[in-house]
Amino acid sequence: MSQQAACDLVARYYALFNAGDREGFLALLADDVAHDINQGGREIGRDAFRVFLQRMDRCYAEQLKDIVVMADASGTRAAAEFVVHGTYLNTDEGLPDARGQTYVLPAGAFFEIKDGKVARITNYYNLEDWMKQVAG
Repeated sequence: MSQQAACDLVARYYALFNAGDREGFLALLADDVAHDINQGGREIGRDAFRVFLQRMDRCYAEQLKDIVVMADASGTRAAAEFVVHGTYLNTDEGLPDARGQTYVLPAGAFFEIKDGKVARITNYYNLEDWMKQVAG
């Protein structure tokens, strides 16, 4: 995959996320995608990612803005930086109570790309900053 094709894949990934097209989004993932959750563990597989998205959609309404995508020359590694604009809808396990709090949070992600699909996604954001914002 070319550098530009990798950037286009990641840009499409975020466009589908923002559009709420979960099936289109999941179709961009390898069957055995590795998903490294911010300050959490690693989940393997598209089905695990689907369950993760269902939890996220239940607890959060998010739009990603100011997205910048970069890729290496081989098109096998990419990164994105963006700002999450969200609303905390329902209490997520182990986190503060949700009361419709809004937040704006810088974030980033790293990708591994194989055979034209996202094979790994590693997300990073400052959980402490998020906690302060939703604590009100």
